[in-house]
Amino acid sequence: VGQNTVAKDAKQSTLTMDMSGRHEYQLANGLKIIVKEDHRAPVVMTQIWYRVGSADEPLDKGGISHVLEHMMFKGTTDVSSADYERLIAKFGGVNNAFTSYDYTGYYELFPANRFPLALELEADRMKNLIFDEKEFVKEHQVVMEERRQRTDDNPLAKAYESFRLLALPNSPKGESVIGPMNELESITLADLKDWYKIWYAPNNATLVIVGDVQPAEVLTQVKRYFGELTPSKLPKRPEVSQKGFRGYQQVESEQAVQVPVLLMGYNVPSLTTADASNEKQAYSLSLAQDVLDGGLSARLESRLVREQGLLTTVGTSYDLLDRGDGLFLIQATPREGVSLAQAQQAIISEIEKLKTDPIAADEIERAKTNTVTSLVYAQDSMEGQARMIGSLQSIGLDDRLLTQLPSKLDSVTIADIRAASKKYLVKDNLTVMHIIPPKEAVKNVAKQKRS
Repeated sequence: VGQNTVAKDAKQSTLTMDMSGRHEYQLANGLKIIVKEDHRAPVVMTQIWYRVGSADEPLDKGGISHVLEHMMFKGTTDVSSADYERLIAKFGGVNNAFTSYDYTGYYELFPANRFPLALELEADRMKNLIFDEKEFVKEHQVVMEERRQRTDDNPLAKAYESFRLLALPNSPKGESVIGPMNELESITLADLKDWYKIWYAPNNATLVIVGDVQPAEVLTQVKRYFGELTPSKLPKRPEVSQKGFRGYQQVESEQAVQVPVLLMGYNVPSLTTADASNEKQAYSLSLAQDVLDGGLSARLESRLVREQGLLTTVGTSYDLLDRGDGLFLIQATPREGVSLAQAQQAIISEIEKLKTDPIAADEIERAKTNTVTSLVYAQDSMEGQARMIGSLQSIGLDDRLLTQLPSKLDSVTIADIRAASKKYLVKDNLTVMHIIPPKEAVKNVAKQKRS
């Protein structure tokens, strides 16, 4: 099948995405329910999304949302942790959880005739969680060990953590989701109880159910298990913004890496924070990112890796669908003999070309197709559908905007991309980190080469 045919089919699939199987309800206690019928297989994905994450945490309690996620599996007044796991296994279920900057989520995948069990278990632990000191001590250690392995013992992760703090100094998303070790250590069982009491309530949750279900039956079952739960008086969530141009920043970070690495980040808006009268800014940044790094034929890969041979690897990221302002990120590894400064200048040169040089029609079309195709693939699984619905609802966006995304992207012009690049991808808005191997190690290698 030719590439154009695939692109065309992907676009048509999304444009004709049937939303008739989507149903939305809200209980009197504030719980939002979104049901998406998908009768391809006799299974049901149940996900509950709490609108609380690491961006909501107090300055001295980083990581508390993730620690609470661990404690949510340690039993309630009605169901012990062992019974919870036994019930999941007995009926062929799969379960897990996740914490991010913006939300904490829990899910169960069950055969369709057992989906009410997921509702019963989630309603129970929304209200009746047990806070056992022994279990807390154990899970507290597990999370701290997780931090040690993923961040403290990982040179690139450690550098990236300090990079975010530098690039997002006034944003609650500057800190990592897992939190700094000193703050993690200070979290107490009483802190967790308070966090649970404040945020884990029906009026702070979205229940997403995707699968082989009848919406009326789902609503009946949800009312049965969640209807009597009482809402919480919710605090106002912190604003996730990084306003204004702060001036160019560049730092060097000595880490136990084998080769130098370049990190660059521009402060940019997302769809939730772009100027309301011009949401095209965010769509334009998304397409700019794809023009630079949307596959092997994209500019950074084709020009700086293959043609000029300046880099061995390069990657970019930009989250269009984010809560608050974020970063337009670039990470690159220079080829041996190429300095970090040379690599940086070559990347900036390509970004400057976005503002002045023509962008070919096929580059724009490929960028638009890449975005649309990724959405089509994400809808293949029930989990993917539920995650898209839940994540968008949790950051204050309506998931139905996904059906409008192809036409929104189609309306973006080369002039729009140029304007967004000129406004946001500028030096005064840039943070750069040069990650270098330990200087003593470099000296030793040089000595060995000479000898």
